[in-house]
Amino acid sequence: MTFIKVQLDSILKQKGVLISVFISVDKSTDDTFAWCEAISKSDDRVSVLPYGERFGGAGPNFFRLIRDVDFINFDLVALSDQDDIWLEDKLITAHDVMKKNNVAAYSSNVMAFWDGGEQAIIEKAQPQRKYDYLFEAAGPGCTYVLASMPLQEFKENLLKKKSLANKITLHDWLIYAFFRANDYGWYIDKNYKMLYRQHQSNQVGVNKGKAAAIRRFELFKSGWYRQQVESVSQFVDDERPNFSSKYQLLKNIVQLRRKFSDRVALFFFVLFGIY
Repeated sequence: MTFIKVQLDSILKQKGVLISVFISVDKSTDDTFAWCEAISKSDDRVSVLPYGERFGGAGPNFFRLIRDVDFINFDLVALSDQDDIWLEDKLITAHDVMKKNNVAAYSSNVMAFWDGGEQAIIEKAQPQRKYDYLFEAAGPGCTYVLASMPLQEFKENLLKKKSLANKITLHDWLIYAFFRANDYGWYIDKNYKMLYRQHQSNQVGVNKGKAAAIRRFELFKSGWYRQQVESVSQFVDDERPNFSSKYQLLKNIVQLRRKFSDRVALFFFVLFGIY
């Protein structure tokens, strides 16, 4: 509860923009929903969606928000987790960058922080590659700011392909893939405008350290990552090489991930049949 209070306060204090907040609360045993409802009654900028469904993860919850919220008359839509802290110029910066660069979407690096005081910049602003969107997100979804019209197109596809979307764990990866596959420009900012809280309940987090590396290896080994790539590719349905082919994966490896070390790791995973 402490985290969501701080996060919502940082959203409502954004400078230079008009804010409407829509909250979807996963069914739980705490009093989060009651607290959110109380806020919505005292601040007309806040709305809470009907309660009672268990989503079990960030992806299904965000897909629910996109399906159920009518955002067509808004200029931009931003995604937010419950436990981060936005700098007060986060949204106006995204708006100005998108306008200047004539793009439909924005994301950025983040400053991760831990309760013990440690901080670290999480770099996501490496140059985009031709097919990186089929193999990774643009960074944490909580940095995403999206033009409403292309997001409406995504929503329509989400409604038509609900069963396929349900196979995809990471909403931020799927949204990035849809925008890129449909040639909507996407800007990844090297500057951070958000403090990215790290704790034991993070669904993804910064993937830092030996334990995180082992978890990633296990995901590759289990076939989860390959299944996600295939499901994302089916959802966006664009023209591309057949990435179920080992030859095409190795041939295009430099176009599949933004970060050099990630490309090297993927190369060896494919080469040795771990992917």
